[in-house]
Amino acid sequence: MTQRDTICALASAPGRAGVAVIRISGPGAADALRQLCGPPPPPRQASLRKIKCPGTGEVLDRGLALWLPGPASFTGEDIAELHIHGGRAVVGRVIDALLSLRGVRLAEPGEFARRAFENGRIDLTEVEGLADLIAAETEAQARQAIAQAEGGARALYESWREDLVKAQALAEAGLDFADEADVAADAAVQADAAVAKLLAAMSKHLQDRRGERLRDGFRVVIAGPPNVGKSSLLNALARRDAAIVSEEAGTTRDVIEVHLDLRGLPVIVTDTAGIRTAQGAVEAEGIRRTLARVEDADLVLWMVDATAPEESSAPIAGPSAQLRILNKIDLVHSAPNAGLSGPMSAFALSAKTGEGVSELVDLLAKHAEEGLAVGEPAVITRARHRAELEAAAQALKRFREERGGPEIKAEELRIAARHLGRLTGRIDVEEVLGAIFSEFCIGK
Repeated sequence: MTQRDTICALASAPGRAGVAVIRISGPGAADALRQLCGPPPPPRQASLRKIKCPGTGEVLDRGLALWLPGPASFTGEDIAELHIHGGRAVVGRVIDALLSLRGVRLAEPGEFARRAFENGRIDLTEVEGLADLIAAETEAQARQAIAQAEGGARALYESWREDLVKAQALAEAGLDFADEADVAADAAVQADAAVAKLLAAMSKHLQDRRGERLRDGFRVVIAGPPNVGKSSLLNALARRDAAIVSEEAGTTRDVIEVHLDLRGLPVIVTDTAGIRTAQGAVEAEGIRRTLARVEDADLVLWMVDATAPEESSAPIAGPSAQLRILNKIDLVHSAPNAGLSGPMSAFALSAKTGEGVSELVDLLAKHAEEGLAVGEPAVITRARHRAELEAAAQALKRFREERGGPEIKAEELRIAARHLGRLTGRIDVEEVLGAIFSEFCIGK
């Protein structure tokens, strides 16, 4: 642990609140606490104190002081916390009092977490899990983030790295005993078997994209011809007027997204332009964007007008998960001969009256749960993880292709180990640290 500046910041949300938490970390944390409110209390015990301005002795507030000595703290350094009243003026005056002390400065975004990483308290996957936990908007996202923040991904990747180190040892043994043919051949066979097993596990892991979907949201696209009620359904799902609804065809020219929490799952529902022969350049662009969103969707809701189902075109090419929605059934009830059966039969509802919408929400939640990694501790959640794992897998594939001599094959294993090490932050990650820690607020 290196000696450095003492940092401080508001660790709770900014703005008026009942309680605000100010965190102090670094070699001067104990002295800062002493100058503001007296000697540090016993470790990890809250003590009610008067918080005073160091220069004048003026009472700034009355609150709780906590002392968390390192290395058994979040950052691995000495930490002090002040739990004070959450008014802006009170928080500002206490922060100013801390900044007036020698060697104390305001923390940069993510600096507390970065110090925890640099002091070996957490690895990069746990840092990213912590960032995802802070950003989580649904219960399922929070569960996945907690699993990663508690080391679920790290445990898997470290086990793979250990297996790879063993394969490296076998490959190196083959080089060391190259003059003994039987020893070298046996070591090569064992190394190849170990790499084959590891590559199979990594390939299966890479095929699973549910963790990324859960972090980003399960994407549902509402598509269909004009005037079938796509925007009305979006508004019904969002329970607000998110999209303009009109009887005029071509009203929706651009994609409109709403982020929903369906039964604790993150779902992004997109309203799109009606698909038909475009009447102008703007509508044509809207249709092009519709087709692009359909291509990227996890589920497409293809809407059909119940009053004229035979006039609705068939669903367009897209993901395999598609669901036909028969809308405007409130109009069909008075015209029973309009036709609800046949090849265009679908999930029936009325976006206008709300009939069937609740049942559709249940169905969407079921699809989302099946498409997301709910409750699984070790899944890929970020593009950085996927990139490093793909690079490691490619190195292992090159090893098994037996191109070049044993020295080249051993180098491929070293490349694979380097990429696995970059996942958890063991080696060579300086270029990604800034991007990761910039996601945090200043007090974390």
